[in-house]
Amino acid sequence: MSYVGPDFDPPQPRRPRRGPLTVALAALVPGALLGWLVYDTVGGSGGGGGSDGATVRAATSAASSGAATPSSAAPSDDAKQPGSPSPTPTLARPTSSAPAASGPLRGKVVVIDPGHNPGNFQHTAEINRKVNIGTNWKECDTTGTSTNAGYTEAQFTLDVSHRLKALLERQGATVKLTHDNGSPSWGPCVDGRARIGNDAHADAAISIHADGSAAGNRGFHVILPGAVHSGAADTRPIVASSASLGERVAGNFVRVTGEPASNYIGDGTGLVTRKDLGGLNLSTVPKVFIECGNMRDSKDAALLTSGAWRQKAAQGISEGIVSFLRSS
Repeated sequence: MSYVGPDFDPPQPRRPRRGPLTVALAALVPGALLGWLVYDTVGGSGGGGGSDGATVRAATSAASSGAATPSSAAPSDDAKQPGSPSPTPTLARPTSSAPAASGPLRGKVVVIDPGHNPGNFQHTAEINRKVNIGTNWKECDTTGTSTNAGYTEAQFTLDVSHRLKALLERQGATVKLTHDNGSPSWGPCVDGRARIGNDAHADAAISIHADGSAAGNRGFHVILPGAVHSGAADTRPIVASSASLGERVAGNFVRVTGEPASNYIGDGTGLVTRKDLGGLNLSTVPKVFIECGNMRDSKDAALLTSGAWRQKAAQGISEGIVSFLRSS
């Protein structure tokens, strides 16, 4: 049974994205040749990121005969299966939020939003409270999903966020997390997560997630805000900049990790536009979500539970953010 929560209602059918923002991901995946993405990429983040004008160029792809074919299109990060709590894994050690003395990102502010919270399962009444996301009301937060072995999405997102924070701070950025190491003990609610980025006047914000779709559905996708103007939500000023951020994150993520674009959502582009996510609807700064893989698929789960791969995930996301910040 699928569980629907805040920022996680099944996306409505949509027309394929056209025009200059369309992306198709090209990468060589072990065991099957998948043409996914051709793009101009930045260099290693340790050196400050490469060309400021790096952009993702569209390319079509064809999956090899060994590629999995999903039985149906599953919702993105929506079919969240509440996972039972499991032992806390060893996390990447969080670093100080103080920016480095120098670096190419000095003066830039990045807000990282680790999806869900390890303590949410102990606060079901609180996270089920409805909040206004502009277009409608949604639950404050959800528990997220987990692998079949019990490694939770909340643990994954916090670990990747710590790694990403360290990489960006090395380049001089000031980095803020929406929550960290049990503080607060649950949430924040989706509207509060957006508010943290807004109040920080972030130059870029990103929400880290992993999906809970059906086995056989695998790959990553980046969620971009659609143009929303309703109630407290007005994404119109950030739609273009968020699309640029998302394309750069997608291009670098596939290059560094080798993870293919989602085979069940996004039409093979690795990009999805949505108008039902409070974390995007209420943002006033450039912001995207990334679903790094599907925790319910055995191939993706093997990657998501690997510390070495999570470091690659953080590296790819970091290089996309660096490219965006240096181009703006």
